[in-house]
Amino acid sequence: MATAREIHRHMKSVGNIGKITKAMKMVAAARLRRAQERAAASRPYAIKIKEVLSNVVSDPSILANLSAKEHPLLQHREVKKVGYLVLASDKGLAGAYSSNALKMAVAEISACEDEVVVITSGRKARDFFQRRGYNVLTSHFGYSDRPSYDNAVEIAQDAATRFAAEGFDELRIVYTIFKTALSQTPTCEKILPVEPPVKEKGKAEASFMFEPGENETLSVLAPKYLETVVYAALVQSAASELGSRMTAMSSATDNAAKLVQNLELSYNKARQASITRELNEIVGGVEALKQAQQ
Repeated sequence: MATAREIHRHMKSVGNIGKITKAMKMVAAARLRRAQERAAASRPYAIKIKEVLSNVVSDPSILANLSAKEHPLLQHREVKKVGYLVLASDKGLAGAYSSNALKMAVAEISACEDEVVVITSGRKARDFFQRRGYNVLTSHFGYSDRPSYDNAVEIAQDAATRFAAEGFDELRIVYTIFKTALSQTPTCEKILPVEPPVKEKGKAEASFMFEPGENETLSVLAPKYLETVVYAALVQSAASELGSRMTAMSSATDNAAKLVQNLELSYNKARQASITRELNEIVGGVEALKQAQQ
């Protein structure tokens, strides 16, 4: 059984850990609101630019005038190799955020019948796939909980260059959609090549007029589409990471407080046992002296 001094030392250690987790919870909560706003602001634009580009590629007359060399992101070819862009965190202590995203990625890769290559964002994703022998083309990290548009541009340009060079024939992105601080949903979406929209009965099809021209407009719109979609996924993942970290640190702080209470009871019991033992020794010593004097 631990002594009172050992229990007291353990109580102090747990108390210090509780202070750290409480501070981490407050930091994550303070940054979560801004991350939520960025995620909410980016999503409508990403949906609209994808919708516009999808309607463009659904028009055969437009595609017929585009060259594969000038517009590689709009070209469809036979799928022999699939690329997965997987977004996870750089650091731990974020609950099941990274593990859920990685489980989703592994499930999607296992179900894919074609050859697979991986691009990772976040140290957790890089380490996970490298340890398991996957073909990791590039790794991006150092910004998972506070991504900027420049980070999205870097990833998008890397993916676009590899897609144009036929490093893979299809690109899918695995990231986590933020719903609430307690709820985040991993998802997988195909982002390259751009797919035509599903036609709905009774809904008029969109038509476009290009100024100055199709080639000039789409040469800007296609790369911007990829950057926007990647950025929207990054900010969704950042909000999910912060929400998961805040929840995890809140639970850790509560558990530390409960553990300290239990240790206090054990500490008091140990002190009482120690005091009782000392009193018994004193009484026993007094009785022994009395008997010696007699």
